Amino acid sequence: MEIRKTKLADLDILLNMYENARMFMTSHGNPTQWGNTYPPKALLAQDIDNGNSYVCEEHGKIIAAFYYRMGRDDTYTKIYNGQWLDESPYGVVHRITSDGTIRGAASFCLNWALEQCSNLRIDTHRDNVVMQHMLDKNGFKYCGVIFLEDGSERLAYQKKLQ
Repeated sequence: MEIRKTKLADLDILLNMYENARMFMTSHGNPTQWGNTYPPKALLAQDIDNGNSYVCEEHGKIIAAFYYRMGRDDTYTKIYNGQWLDESPYGVVHRITSDGTIRGAASFCLNWALEQCSNLRIDTHRDNVVMQHMLDKNGFKYCGVIFLEDGSERLAYQKKLQ
């Protein structure tokens, strides 16, 4: 598997992948995290333009996608019912998804992000048990609860390489 920056030409593939992810999430008891339309096309295009969108390919086929950037995330400023592992500079991953064809693709993406920054924060919905399990399996520590700009609650995780 290989990671590369997403191109605008990849946008339709990503839209289809996120649509399938929303259906998967709904069928696994998590219908509200991304609803029916998240992430919107305009947001994905903005991520690509800003250089923060990445895809994972296997033999030239896109099998996973995610947002990654190094730097402070405003939604992580306040954490409740816990604390971050530390306050050193960190990277963030959002909107991670895979097409489900290659086992371990999402883990591969997270490990790639950790290679870039060694201190990574990520959050997920309380109902996204699949993601919580994947984060636990990959050594992420549950740190507490954060709230998005719209007030939605998320479970916050962090992993820091020694």
